[in-house]
Amino acid sequence: MSLQAQPPEASEPETPHLDFAGTTPYEDYVQADVLTHLQHTLSDDPGEMVFLVTTQVMELWFTVIVHEWETAAHALRGDDVPTAVAALKRSVRELDALNASWRPLSQLTPAQFNSYRAALGEGSGFQSAMYRRMEFLLGEKSASMLVPHRAAPRVHAELEKALHEPSLYDEVLRLLARRGYDLPDAVLSRDVSLRYEPSADVEAAWTALYSGDPDAELARLGEALTDVAELVWRWRNDHLVATRRAMGAKAGTGGSAGVAWLEKRAQKNVFPELWTARSHV
Repeated sequence: MSLQAQPPEASEPETPHLDFAGTTPYEDYVQADVLTHLQHTLSDDPGEMVFLVTTQVMELWFTVIVHEWETAAHALRGDDVPTAVAALKRSVRELDALNASWRPLSQLTPAQFNSYRAALGEGSGFQSAMYRRMEFLLGEKSASMLVPHRAAPRVHAELEKALHEPSLYDEVLRLLARRGYDLPDAVLSRDVSLRYEPSADVEAAWTALYSGDPDAELARLGEALTDVAELVWRWRNDHLVATRRAMGAKAGTGGSAGVAWLEKRAQKNVFPELWTARSHV
């Protein structure tokens, strides 16, 4: 019997291109050198670095999520529900990653947090402009939240624009009205710079929608919004628990009420009628 030909040995991988005239294409695209040199700790405590980096990572996730929700809102204005749902579904995965950012900070003891807390000064998470844009897109509007940013013209202008634009939920409700659901003018023409308040008519519309075909386009939109709302609620609760563990009931930095303020936020439902309507289906 003749021996079968043996397959040739796999060739060694070629050496990647290592010589570039300037910075690497990776660096040009990602700006890693900028990102990895933005960490300027203000205390000698080694634990401050993880607090600072985790906070910066959260800001990057806020930025991505704002992009997704603005994409969804724009698509809804054009009656493009599939594009909106795709953006919302991406944001669900991003919210999962954002929520996981609490893990490095979730077991801080008061002593560990106090070792660098003074370095924060008057700094507080509620001053985050990108997080505020997230809240505005959810319908949590408040003109007073622009005040901390008066000295930053670009940031202030972006927030003011977001304040006066319809929220993501406003665009959803306008879409429902265009699709034949009976929503009053008080909802459709409301002052969008104000916080959204629940409406019995909106609850009735979601009840009717959810009593129909569960695979219908608008039902899928409702479920994507519910996924978003659930993860925002989890974000708020994880924030509450991490803060309670690190500092108890003490006042927060920046003059906030700390845990008491976070407890109040955690009790609020995002897209409220999507939750209350379920009791009537």
